[in-house]
Parts: sequence; C-alpha cells; structure tokens
Amino acid sequence: MTRPDRPLISVVFSFRNEADNIPTLIARLDAMFAGQNVDYEIVFVNDSSTDSSLSLLVTERQRNPRITIVNMSRRFGVAEGVIAGMATSHGDAVVYMDADLQDPPEVIPILIDRWRQGADVVHTVRTRRHGENALKMAATRLAYRLIQFGSSIELPVDAGDFKLLSRAAVDHLLRLRESDPYLRGLVVWLGFNQVCVPYERDSRHAGRTHFPFFSRNPWKTFTTGLTSFSFMPIYACFAIAAAGVIASLMLALAGSTFMAALTFFWATTIGAIAVMGTYLIRVYKDVRGRPPYIIESIIGDDDPSRSRSR
Repeated sequence: MTRPDRPLISVVFSFRNEADNIPTLIARLDAMFAGQNVDYEIVFVNDSSTDSSLSLLVTERQRNPRITIVNMSRRFGVAEGVIAGMATSHGDAVVYMDADLQDPPEVIPILIDRWRQGADVVHTVRTRRHGENALKMAATRLAYRLIQFGSSIELPVDAGDFKLLSRAAVDHLLRLRESDPYLRGLVVWLGFNQVCVPYERDSRHAGRTHFPFFSRNPWKTFTTGLTSFSFMPIYACFAIAAAGVIASLMLALAGSTFMAALTFFWATTIGAIAVMGTYLIRVYKDVRGRPPYIIESIIGDDDPSRSRSR
C-alpha cells in the first residue's frame, strides 16, 4: 500500500497523574519529530487526573498547537483512554504508548519506517526491561506466556502497549464494541500485515508506577487477556474434574479419609464456578451495551462533530 510522502502521525497517550513526566515527554517528542519528514499531532487522554497534569498540558498547548487534550468524564481505564484517543486522532498512522517514558519516543521513527514499508501493525517487543523488580518481571513473563499458550491466535510475547497502527487498522479497531478491551490481543486479531520491532524498555522517568505488582490493574489485565482469546481455563476445569475422579478412586482404594476427597471436590467445584463466572461477567458487560467511555471535553480538536462517547 502506498504511503503519503509527508504523512500525519498521531501519538496517543492514555494517562492519569503524570505531571512529573509530561514536560520531558513532550520535549523528547518534539526533538524526535524535528528530524522526521512527517507532520504530527499528540493526543493526551486525561483519565480523570487529580494532579497538575491538565494545567501543564494546557500551558504546553499554548506553545505547541499540535497537542490535543481529551478529558474523560471520569476514570475509565488505560485501554478505554487509548480507544478514545484513537477516535479523536486524525493521523495516517497512530502510535499509542505509555506516558511515563519507559517506552522511548526515539523508537517511533523505526515504527514509522516499518509502516512506510507496508506494515499495518508494528509491535514493539521488549528485549530488556530496566528498573523493574525481579518478582514483577518474572510474573509478567509468565503471564505473557500463559496468555499466549492458551490463545486461539498467535499473540507476540513481551509485546506491550507501544504499537503503531495504520489508519485502516485503527478504523477496524474502533468498530469493535468489546467491553474490557484487551488491546494487545485485539490488535493482533485484526490481522493485516504485522511486524515486530525489538527495543529495550527504560526505567520510569519520574514518579511511581501506577501498576504495582500487588494491585488490581496487573491482575485484571491478565484475567482479561486470558479470557479474551482463550477457553483454556474452562478446559482446565474439565481436566481437574477428570483428575479428581481418578484421585477419588485412588483415595478410595488407599483407604484415605472421606474429608480429603470431599475437600478436593469442593475446591475443584469452586474453581469451576469462578472460571464460568469470569466469562459470564464478560458476556454480561457486552450484552449490557454501555459505551466504554464518555468524553467530557476536548481541548484543541478542530472537528467538533466528533463523538463524545462510544
């Protein structure tokens, strides 16, 4: 597919409370794009920040009118913010990434180059992660591999939320009406020409991570990823049930206590109910039909007809 000689590149950030990182982030983006034969816009989706992020962005926009600020009506989540940013963007290609500078903006020209060569989706694959504690890194690697193992599609391992999508891929993604979107899987599910670019992930520039290991977000992401593209947990329950029958026969032959067998079956039953409940929750959310986000206001967008909800 032919790409424009001087394309418009949109960079989307879904963030919350990143005042310590925003000035440096914008400065590095400006410096990086200064050496590129492209036009660009930066779309910041403010997921109900409580620090000075919004006022900083308003000030930055007075200096750089390429900045658009999308304010959510309340806190909706990172993935929902990314989708809102994509819906607001105008670019021939859209890059989305985190705002904490762990993903270096200087990698973006490589993504653009692969897009110019014909790729519709350019994943970045982390070869090294600086500044992460060993427990979190080990758990993250295991989670990626479990999701990939059970998935019905081939998901790249160690590819996070730093990607470039062509406008065609973005338009198809925006048509999906899935609650709790697992973007790392949905982008792969789209198909088209997809390639991977290796890079080293930096330490967080400033502030604390919003996704500590013992918090809700990493576990929700893992559960969403596992249940979005895999029925493996249900199959695992069938396997546990079969193993339970065999174990009960062996316990009976060995003369073990009744309570041991009863406890085992109780645990497997509860596990099966929990797995089925997880899938039912996802079905319920999709059937309910609520929009995944609502936009309160947009500062800087030149198209007032754009939808404020989906």
